[in-house]
Amino acid sequence: MKTLGFVAALLLMLAAVAFFVVARNTPDAVDFEDVDLDARVKQFLETHAWGGRGAANVPAVDGLTLHNIVLEKGYTRALEIGTSTGHSTVWIASALSKTGGKLITIEIDEGRHRQAVENIKAAGLSDLVDARLGNAHGIVPALEGPFDFVFSDADKGWYKSYLDALLPKLEVGGCYTTHNVGGLFSGWFSDSGDYMDYLNGLPNLETTVDSRGRGLSISYKVSE
Repeated sequence: MKTLGFVAALLLMLAAVAFFVVARNTPDAVDFEDVDLDARVKQFLETHAWGGRGAANVPAVDGLTLHNIVLEKGYTRALEIGTSTGHSTVWIASALSKTGGKLITIEIDEGRHRQAVENIKAAGLSDLVDARLGNAHGIVPALEGPFDFVFSDADKGWYKSYLDALLPKLEVGGCYTTHNVGGLFSGWFSDSGDYMDYLNGLPNLETTVDSRGRGLSISYKVSE
């Protein structure tokens, strides 16, 4: 009985830790007053929850990281694979509104695409975003580029194929980011270890992983 009680207590403790980790990675974990955002963007992000796994959106901690990379590096030609309902799109496009850039974003699900278009409009960023509905398997290889920033967050089993198609079109100095790898929730993506081994083995990329949110790999292209 004592053993069962100990196991129950341990499970409760682990559940509490997991709850804390998930909670800190919701939009509430970011103090929007400390972020330089347009009023409409800030209102949208403050009033729309990231939606959890079912909505397939990034938590604010990851969105802010994407925003800051684009802003700090001055990127202007961005691509997002996997719009979902547009939270990451709003973060990225918000930074592009300050660098003078534009974003192409791709979503295969019609319902999510429609909601994303509405969300992007609500945030006042429609003029900066080319939101495309379709299968990225065909759209991505046909894109001309060049790009200086890529955020990959679509079907995880296709991550390597997206990277292979886009790396030649990524400018030297550009950044390629991938979601749901290397973090607490990378288990959603069963092949994340193989993908990260491949990514880390590329000699023209310097890669780190930000594990504060859902696991975000950040790769800078240092040579052709």
